[in-house]
Amino acid sequence: MNSIDLEFILVLLIFISFVLILVTKKNNNNKSIKSLSWLNYQARSFLPILIIVLILRSFIAEPFRIPSGSMIPTLLIGDYILVNKYKYGIRMPITKSKIIKISNPIKGDVIVFRYPGNEKINFIKRVIGIPGDIIRYEDKNIYVNDTLFVKTKKNDHQYSGEFERPEIELYSENNNDKVYNVLNDNMSPATNGKYVVPQGKYFVMGDNRDHSSDSRYWGFVPEENLVGKAFLIWMSFNSNTYSLKYKRIGHSIK
Repeated sequence: MNSIDLEFILVLLIFISFVLILVTKKNNNNKSIKSLSWLNYQARSFLPILIIVLILRSFIAEPFRIPSGSMIPTLLIGDYILVNKYKYGIRMPITKSKIIKISNPIKGDVIVFRYPGNEKINFIKRVIGIPGDIIRYEDKNIYVNDTLFVKTKKNDHQYSGEFERPEIELYSENNNDKVYNVLNDNMSPATNGKYVVPQGKYFVMGDNRDHSSDSRYWGFVPEENLVGKAFLIWMSFNSNTYSLKYKRIGHSIK
């Protein structure tokens, strides 16, 4: 998910509005300078709106669009989601420094984070391991601290239309706290490996297990890169047919 630095733009617009209000205030009573009066009025009108948008987006919730299939079947291409920005702590706009600690991600959370390889890009994956966990991925099975995440094959292949590949199978995975759906591609080799999650970092994977760029390939997610927890699909659009996926609108993200 490409990131436009809207926070920076909002802060810049708020700063410009303040400057315009201060600069034009002295001349605001001069009836002959109509342009300055108009600028003062516009700045005063837009400033509260800009501040409210900045607060909502920085501290409450932020919308994102899903551009890839790495989280199928949980999230489909064209889903528009909302991310809880305060779930893992309140951070300052632009600097991203945490000012209030609230909670930490737990195994099974679907999180948005700034990709460690390029922090201008946002990724979305599922948390598999938290600090201190030992992860093993063997023959497309996950073991966390030697405990298997049990998978159960599901015959209802309702997502086949998203990829049209019958060799991709749908499973229900139980991480002993949460149950969610994942995909495995029988034509792709297993990416086996063992990983020890360092303090302050998280191990993440896509639910589309064999078609996801995740911690198996580029490493762990630092705590400071967390953006928030995905919790709701508020819109879903099929770009191929230019139609809305009404049945997905309003679904919570598990």
